[in-house]
Amino acid sequence: MFIKSLELKNYRNYEELSMSFSEGTNLLYGDNAQGKTNILESIYLAATTKSHRGSKDREMIRFHADEAHIRIHYQKKDIGHQLDMHLKKNRSKGAAIDQIPIRRSSDLLGQIPIIFFSPEDLKIIKNGPSERRKFMDLELSQLESLYLYYLSKYNKILMQRNNLLKQIRFQESLMDTLEAWDIQLVKYGSEIIRYRKDFIMHLNQIIRKIHKRLTGNQEEICIEYENSVEYDSFLTELTKKRSVDLKYATTNVGPHRDDIRFMVNDIDIRKFGSQGQQRTAALSLKLAQIQLVRESLKDLPILLLDDVLSELDSSRKIYLLEGIKDIQTLITCTGLDEFIHQHLPIQRMFEIRAGKIVKQN
Repeated sequence: MFIKSLELKNYRNYEELSMSFSEGTNLLYGDNAQGKTNILESIYLAATTKSHRGSKDREMIRFHADEAHIRIHYQKKDIGHQLDMHLKKNRSKGAAIDQIPIRRSSDLLGQIPIIFFSPEDLKIIKNGPSERRKFMDLELSQLESLYLYYLSKYNKILMQRNNLLKQIRFQESLMDTLEAWDIQLVKYGSEIIRYRKDFIMHLNQIIRKIHKRLTGNQEEICIEYENSVEYDSFLTELTKKRSVDLKYATTNVGPHRDDIRFMVNDIDIRKFGSQGQQRTAALSLKLAQIQLVRESLKDLPILLLDDVLSELDSSRKIYLLEGIKDIQTLITCTGLDEFIHQHLPIQRMFEIRAGKIVKQN
């Protein structure tokens, strides 16, 4: 699996861009705010339908333009494909693979498996639970198309149930309709819990070995799925919490409340870990993702590293780059010095300046 080329039109600060990549390591360098991250974002967007920054479609369209276009030529299992995505200011985005329109996100996710690693990801351990749920949801959606279906259904029903809880305050007769929503919420929520449990169990087996090597056998990591309810008791717990839900007009139990616990040497590093421990665990998590994609999809993901090397010390930087030798990687950085001094292997280099490639080799 690798991306052969990328074309952009009216995307962010790019009026037009065309670039071809090596199957190995590709370096995008230049000063800050020149558009390096925009290139990675466009690939991530085309592969996942969402910006890693959480930007809205209209925010990614170049000023004074009405729409933007992303085109990626990629090779998967020795077969060439073309992915197109159109962003429009006042309409939903459109996507096509090999010129055949994509109607559902589930048909697009997983076509180009992507792992994105930025300085923000180094904070995933100490950030709030929503960041860790987002991590589970994105990874599972790329690996399991059914998971995205269950997640989409669950989120819609959850929103409708919460709206109903608010309405019941003013119209008590609506209470009779709550049970029907509860049954639907449990139906899809239970599947989400099952998938997440299996995902974390599998990931845990991989991350333990990686983390041990990364810490010189000094630390043992264990990640645990911290679910607010078990799938076989979801309906019972939902019924028990009904009075609380009505009081606060929100659903207080379910997979939308879940989290991941990171234990290092039996210490919860979300709360009590040092910054070094949290960063090492985040790096282990990314490397474990790569291995998980290999095993689950029998293919290699595309790795996007956005200025993350500057946040890692020398030993972790080398360990990361050693671990991704056989994976197509796009790396952004501000300068070449660290790569030249450490003799790190780079197949292609692009200097980015003000939304243009000014030098490449």
